[in-house]
Amino acid sequence: MFAVAKNSWALLLGMLLLMLGNGIQGTLLGVRGASEGFTNTSMSLVMAAYFLGFLGGSRLAPELIRRVGHVRVFAALASFISAILILYSVVLDPIAWAVMRVAIGFCFSGVYVVAESWLNDASTNETRGKTLSLYLIVQMVGIVAAQLLLNLADPSGFVLFIVASVLVSVSFAPILLSVSPAPVYQTTKSLTLRRLFAVSPLGIVGIFLVGALFSALFGMSAVYATRVDLTLVQISLFVAAIYVGGMFAQYPIGWFSDRMDRRMLILGLTVFGAAVMALGVFNLGNFSVLIVLALIVGGISNPLYSLFIAYTNDFLEVDEMAAASGGLIFINGVGAVLGPVILGRMMDLWGPNAFFAYLAGIMAAISIYAAYRMTRRPLPEAHETTSYAPVTPAASPVAVNVAQEIAIDLVLEEESNTPDPNGDAT
Repeated sequence: MFAVAKNSWALLLGMLLLMLGNGIQGTLLGVRGASEGFTNTSMSLVMAAYFLGFLGGSRLAPELIRRVGHVRVFAALASFISAILILYSVVLDPIAWAVMRVAIGFCFSGVYVVAESWLNDASTNETRGKTLSLYLIVQMVGIVAAQLLLNLADPSGFVLFIVASVLVSVSFAPILLSVSPAPVYQTTKSLTLRRLFAVSPLGIVGIFLVGALFSALFGMSAVYATRVDLTLVQISLFVAAIYVGGMFAQYPIGWFSDRMDRRMLILGLTVFGAAVMALGVFNLGNFSVLIVLALIVGGISNPLYSLFIAYTNDFLEVDEMAAASGGLIFINGVGAVLGPVILGRMMDLWGPNAFFAYLAGIMAAISIYAAYRMTRRPLPEAHETTSYAPVTPAASPVAVNVAQEIAIDLVLEEESNTPDPNGDAT
């Protein structure tokens, strides 16, 4: 791990600064929108717009890279990000914010594709897994630290928007000054959604619902926190706790995932999560309870994405795994676009505690469908399962492709070490 950090520290530093800038803007808009009197529905559309742009960017950025190259795409999209972060504080209108969120989601998706391509190119087959793990840690640390930066200035002013813009602008320097010649960006032909659903109905439905769950957390947690009158410090701690939970739960859940029936793990996590989130509906503003709830929902929602990818891989042929990544990202992205919109409407109808009712409902839906699927398909043999590779629901196609490649390598390694009937290794 230390060798990976030593060889890629500049790229990782750039990604950390990018995550700081992106982490600030999501929470800051939630707080500022409330102070400007935007409705829950308006804010939900603003938050959903980011995921719409991100989904579009994940599909179009590779074509832009092929046409004009990594450096030009990176520089152009990065410039747009810095400009939009400033414009948020100038144009205080939810429709304008939604349009800008589509644009900034598209730009961040493209920037992540380029930066992660360079990071992946800087790693070897032996270090790729450690690089992905370290990158995941950098992502989480960046988002958590971003919440603490919210306390530097009054969110009703423009200073925090400038801080986010400066962080993103500065992030380009270590990335561009440290990269080797631009890597060749390659994509595989995606499997059809029909094929993916036929292979693993639970995997596809689960990834869709995780998208709806994660986007609501990422986009609407600050909106919820302002509606229940938390202070700015409390809001930042509440949102940070969601990501802290995800960071520390990722690896224990991954360990269990490789050693037990993944459906039982999915069922257990989501039943527990649904029950705890249902209790959150009746929480009467106890901040300590809110922190515990945030840690739990973050600790469940982030690893679930990797868990469903690993479960889907269990039923794919080795040569299909890389091709599956495009469909998995698309399904997750569609869920992510819908999640904040549904939650915003619920909060307008039933008040802020509909936030926890929504989370409980999504987790309950996953658990019910997981229980149903357990009656429809037997447990796969142990030698047919693939390894868990950590990746977040906000990952770009590059990170998901790397996770798939790691899973493929591990499958091939296990097959090569499997003894043949004569007692020799194959």
